[in-house]
Amino acid sequence: MARSLTLLGATGSIGASTLDLVRRNPDDWRVEALTANCSAGELAALAREFGAKIAVVGDEACLPELRDALAGSGIEAAGGVEALCEAASRAVDMTVAAIVGTAGLAPTMKAVERGGTIALANKEALVSAGDVMTAAVAQHGATLLPTDSEHNAIFQCLAGNEIEDVARITLTASGGPLRTWPIERIATATPAEAIAHPNWSMGAKISVDSATMMNKGLEFIEAHHLFPVGLQRLRIVVHPQSVIHSMVEYRDRSTLAQLGPSDMRVPIASCLAYPARMETPLEPLDLASIGQLTFEAPDETRFPATRLAREAIQQGGGAPATLNAANEVAVAAFLDGRVAFGQITQIVEETLATLSAPSPGSMNDVLALDADARAMAENLVENRFV
Repeated sequence: MARSLTLLGATGSIGASTLDLVRRNPDDWRVEALTANCSAGELAALAREFGAKIAVVGDEACLPELRDALAGSGIEAAGGVEALCEAASRAVDMTVAAIVGTAGLAPTMKAVERGGTIALANKEALVSAGDVMTAAVAQHGATLLPTDSEHNAIFQCLAGNEIEDVARITLTASGGPLRTWPIERIATATPAEAIAHPNWSMGAKISVDSATMMNKGLEFIEAHHLFPVGLQRLRIVVHPQSVIHSMVEYRDRSTLAQLGPSDMRVPIASCLAYPARMETPLEPLDLASIGQLTFEAPDETRFPATRLAREAIQQGGGAPATLNAANEVAVAAFLDGRVAFGQITQIVEETLATLSAPSPGSMNDVLALDADARAMAENLVENRFV
């Protein structure tokens, strides 16, 4: 019997990879809802292709174009935050939460409150709202399946084992495109250089996060919430080949690692098929061709983002939400040419040091804190780092 699917963020990279797998297994899936921020033409084409019941744009200004593109199809068109939340609330077998940024917080929470199974690719859900989100998951009996390659690797390595037996969890990091650059050159990297990831094909924002190593810092915070082993049992190691996606060491000193191609269809397939497996179109891993796997410790002098993330989760309260919001502002300013690459983490660090952030008790608290941190970071961009 076909399983029902809602995809929040259908036109992004995660959405495209998810739909590629659904397209290859059409008898296994029935698409309920597809959403995008705008991209009305693309969203409408996808909704028609997959026979979605509803298509939703987060930006209501794009709704007229979506309606025109869906005219005569019988597919419902809707727009705005409330419509996104309604789509996320629909009863389906699987919700893929892949909306980028804080725009994905409210819809993801609605899917959790329904008590559904969520393939989680929205970092902000756990970075900015970790305690709020995990409490809601427990309260409503929802299931979170991590879609990030690193967290999905850990999830697979934990299968059939007890969390109490874990001695250490290791998140692997590629090191990004600037890994071997001297610190002076890193500070002046251009947007084109920062997004030129050697292993992964990703959007501009996440590619810059990889270049600063902030992406790994955010994943460290996510891992703390997903896998409650304690901060002292989490570590990061740089693995330039991106073949081992993460590792779990147990108290008997056995270490399990998940290996695979640098393609997001691998972890997405793991979530879609859970607890079974499904075919992907990828070539088998050829270790002989790869030749060697190397590892090195993170250099937090050249790439301080992982230190900032670790300190934020140690501080607790609203610090992780502040970190995430300030980073989004700083990265956007860098991509717009308003600040230098080396100033991204400076803006984040100064925002963290300046803003006293209480622990959020609700999603509204998270969003208010996010807004405050963005305003402060934007003020720094305009007045201190121009």
